[in-house]
Amino acid sequence: MSCSNQIPEIFGCNVFNDEVMRQRLPKEIYKSLKKTIDFGLPLDPHTADVIATVMKDWAIEHGATHFTHWFQPMTGITAEKHDSFISPAPGGRVLLDFSGKELIKGEPDASSFPSGGLRATFEARGYTSWDPSSYTFIKDKTLYIPTVFCSYGGEALDKKTPLLRSMEAINKQALRLLKLFGKTDVKRVVTTVGPEQEYFLVDKELYKKRKDLIFTGRTLFGSPPPKGQELEDHYFGALKTRVSEFMHDLDQELWKLGVYAKTKHNEVAPAQHELAPIFTTANIATDHNQLTMEMLKRVAEKHGLMCLLHEKPFAGINGSGKHNNWSLITDTGVNLLDPGDNPRDNALFLTVLCAVIKAVNDYQDLLRITAASAGNDHRLGANEAPPAIISIFLGDELTKILESIEENKPYNGVQKRPIEIGVDMLPKFFKDNTDRNRTSPFAFTGNKFEFRMLGSSFSIAGPNYVLNTIVAEVFSQFADVLEKSNDFNKDLNDLLVKTIKENKRIIFNGNNYSEEWVKEAESRGLLNLRSTVDALPYFISEKNVKLFTKHKILTEAEIHSRYEILLENYSKTLNIEALTCLDMASKDILPAAVKYQNHLANTITLKKQTGSAVTYAAEEKLLTKISHLTDSLYDEIERLKVLLGDVPSGDCLTVAKYYRNEVFPQTLKIRQIADELETLVAEDFWPFPTYKELLFSI
Repeated sequence: MSCSNQIPEIFGCNVFNDEVMRQRLPKEIYKSLKKTIDFGLPLDPHTADVIATVMKDWAIEHGATHFTHWFQPMTGITAEKHDSFISPAPGGRVLLDFSGKELIKGEPDASSFPSGGLRATFEARGYTSWDPSSYTFIKDKTLYIPTVFCSYGGEALDKKTPLLRSMEAINKQALRLLKLFGKTDVKRVVTTVGPEQEYFLVDKELYKKRKDLIFTGRTLFGSPPPKGQELEDHYFGALKTRVSEFMHDLDQELWKLGVYAKTKHNEVAPAQHELAPIFTTANIATDHNQLTMEMLKRVAEKHGLMCLLHEKPFAGINGSGKHNNWSLITDTGVNLLDPGDNPRDNALFLTVLCAVIKAVNDYQDLLRITAASAGNDHRLGANEAPPAIISIFLGDELTKILESIEENKPYNGVQKRPIEIGVDMLPKFFKDNTDRNRTSPFAFTGNKFEFRMLGSSFSIAGPNYVLNTIVAEVFSQFADVLEKSNDFNKDLNDLLVKTIKENKRIIFNGNNYSEEWVKEAESRGLLNLRSTVDALPYFISEKNVKLFTKHKILTEAEIHSRYEILLENYSKTLNIEALTCLDMASKDILPAAVKYQNHLANTITLKKQTGSAVTYAAEEKLLTKISHLTDSLYDEIERLKVLLGDVPSGDCLTVAKYYRNEVFPQTLKIRQIADELETLVAEDFWPFPTYKELLFSI
């Protein structure tokens, strides 16, 4: 079966979604599956067998020949092992078969995936287990089954298991709180997410000539082009034909997979773009974002392009982030972060708001950790992304409401005023009560919080399981107090006043890029964890271990394993970058500079031979300058070789600090010299495409 060209028919045509299940599954089987999805009830073997048979028949109708358990190990990308539907039959024939057991459980080799010491190399067994809350889908003639991934001992080896655990935790604690407000009709609360995805597009043929892009995802060398983003003409600019065609095909492919791709536009930097989806539940949004990143790369190649998801592929211009829009929705359709028409009188909203504020203040270290990586260290703190300091933007109205509660003063509200444009024929519309703050790392934007620190290549599972867990913890604390109350309204008011007073330091509505804010944040006692190496040790602090183990999100062993995996990944990333830097500087840049020097020397010799009337001072000055830079480049290359040979043995934090403090600064020294050489060496001698070509060739 092929998909139609009409969007309603295209959307989800390759997905075994709720509509397909309702149509194809026997009524009682469908009801049983829905109870599993909605309330976490176990799935019995008979139900699993029936679902597997129906799912197989549907997949074969759509051209599938194989199935795979699709999971998200700690590599940050997805993994899959494909098995065909065939089973032996008498007479040398085959049958197409798929059992409930095969649907529910898979067994990939776990020894080659990061485990952070949870598993020894020889302990290879691991399991994947079907996540029925996320729809299966068809891609490349294969039935993809979203799963979690655990070890033989049951330890989580993936990013999705903690997310699903956290969704259960926040649901449990939110229901406790809602019951106190008389919301007994609510049976489930879910977190919803809409992740905005930024990315760069470059020409494929140019990409193939850059070893740094191939091996590291970013340019390790490159002098600034004559024009960058200073004219601000690329942002929301008209789409170039090649880019528009790519985006059209990308939408089509994502819609077929049920991904709610909604918005597309040019971003600030040249060659940079953004895609934003409609909100869906956090676990499905996580799956969809992984699919989005995969399809960005795949569709780009079909158009002769390459998609770059590194957080900082080009120095000197904006890098790419991922904005995680997070909210809480009940099964009765209520957004718990919607202030309503009169937020001052919306007690439930104010309670949830104060809980989030307290959670972010108490666990600012954990939120910072969810945005920590070697790639994202290039962004955080620059004038393009939030600084490494966590704070919350609420806007003027909500801030004044909280102040009125804290000071026990009446709040008169802000009357909405129409926008005065000065052209009578234009329709009138009302301005929002608060502006937007694009410099804030954690901003309230109407009925959700936008966490803006994530890097472009990140899985959103980590940030969302942390957000879910820290808010669940504060919900738990609030419920512990209010469940003992004899005067609910009074005790709730006292709780909100106390929470506002103790946590208002985290609220900041000003310019997060300013130096003044860095100083003020320090005076408020807020953390400024400038790098990944600074942030990660907080992950294993006693406070945070207690949080995760209390809500059964991660065991202490799982926490320490993730800590080690993240630090090892940081060191490996910087090591690969350093080795690539050495390779390019030694084998490409040095020879190019020497070749150009020979060219200049030959020119000087030729001019000398032509007679005294010919001048060659410019060539001599240029030759001298390039010669000095080449000598310096050689010396710094040798220094980097020594540093890489002296990497200390020991714990992963010591190694990571060495790479940050010694190796990385040395690669920057090499880059500085090489980039200056690029400005002096003639273009036809330079060994790889320049920023000018990469950023402006499409």
